[in-house]
Amino acid sequence: MMGQRTVAQEALFYSFNLDRHVSPDHLLRSIDRFVDLSGIREHLRPFYSSTGRPSIDPELMIRMLVIGYCMGIRSERRLCEEVHVNLAHRWFCRLGLEGDVPDHSTFSKNRHGRFRDSGLLRQLFEMTVARCIAEGLVGGEGFAVDGSLVRADVSRQHAVESADALPDATSSHAVREYLAVLDTAAFGGATPVPPKQLAVADPAARWTAASRERAFFAYATNYLIDLQHAVIVDVEPTTPIRQAEVTAQRRMIDRTHERFGLWPERLAGDTGYGDAKNLSWLVEERGIEPHIPVFDKSARSDGTFERYDFTYDQEGDSYIGPTGKRLRQRQKVYREDRPFVDEYGTRRYRASKLDCEACDLKPRCCPTQLARKIVRSVHEGARDLARDIAATDAYLISRWQRKKVEMLFAHLKRILRMDRLRLRGPNGAKDEFLLAATAQNLRKMAKLIPMPAPDPA
Repeated sequence: MMGQRTVAQEALFYSFNLDRHVSPDHLLRSIDRFVDLSGIREHLRPFYSSTGRPSIDPELMIRMLVIGYCMGIRSERRLCEEVHVNLAHRWFCRLGLEGDVPDHSTFSKNRHGRFRDSGLLRQLFEMTVARCIAEGLVGGEGFAVDGSLVRADVSRQHAVESADALPDATSSHAVREYLAVLDTAAFGGATPVPPKQLAVADPAARWTAASRERAFFAYATNYLIDLQHAVIVDVEPTTPIRQAEVTAQRRMIDRTHERFGLWPERLAGDTGYGDAKNLSWLVEERGIEPHIPVFDKSARSDGTFERYDFTYDQEGDSYIGPTGKRLRQRQKVYREDRPFVDEYGTRRYRASKLDCEACDLKPRCCPTQLARKIVRSVHEGARDLARDIAATDAYLISRWQRKKVEMLFAHLKRILRMDRLRLRGPNGAKDEFLLAATAQNLRKMAKLIPMPAPDPA
């Protein structure tokens, strides 16, 4: 006989333990061990009024944001709905069954005000780094650096050719943010080359064709990670240009040393960080071994002698050619002293015209020139050191370990679903990148540090 469920009369009282209904292996239960927000209220106290109605608890909003970025919930409106109906989310937010979920507009109000003015999200990220260090997940010997493009929340169709066509700064918050970073080395000041287009909704986003896809507006998130367990020790937003990424690398290394006392012995990176000035900064100013390919365009494809076929004489400050003739910076004495280094930081060495005309190897050396010329950077010593390191086994290991930062970017875009920004402007990109890096560090600790065994009692 088919049974039929009878509608039970609702009980007057319920005994419900929310903690018992959250699975012991739930991700949020594991993450909750490493979220310490005890000092958040004292940090934000100067940004709240001492009178008026009580505000939404800032710890509740931060816990909700942690849920959103750890679980890949990109919409704050949907985040509020999920926290309202999900028991595990309510448990993590300390809401219980009867607690009210704040409106989604509350996040925007606090983000544009208290959170940014107080640097709260940077403090939250650094809290996870300090916890990783305390748990022994950061070795501090080897770092890796890289940047990745993230699409801006703008449309390709709403763009202008120059800044003159943008709305007035008094009526557009996006234009005011764009003007504020116009001379910053990480954004507008990274290159004197003007962009081909500017997005009206977010002019600070850069028009880029660096990927294989169609050109789009984007920001770049830059990670500095420790190679032991791929913990993110710093993050910096920039415009998607190589010079800006190099600037971010220097800022992150110095800030990590200032905040946590970490000073790596070696740094792994791709060729974008292998220019002469950056290698010199790492070697001569910071004492860090660059496990980075040298950015070099001296190779030739026409079969003529390359620069490496000439030997540099340190004592005589000259190059010795295959026939033993010397290339010097000056072949004669000038009445007026001329600088040896040009505006690009390079020295030029030239062979004698008479030596080249009488040389049998001229067709293989400089067939289209009167005399052979060689350019040498003032930072060539650091470049030579990077080339010597590239021939070691430690360099091969660093090249393999550098893939860990690429995996973090893949995790960021595929698991955390940040293939496109939701907030606009440099400050919005900074907020999102900091929260995403915080979520990745929390998930890393939850994965590597097992949950303690439950009490038998």
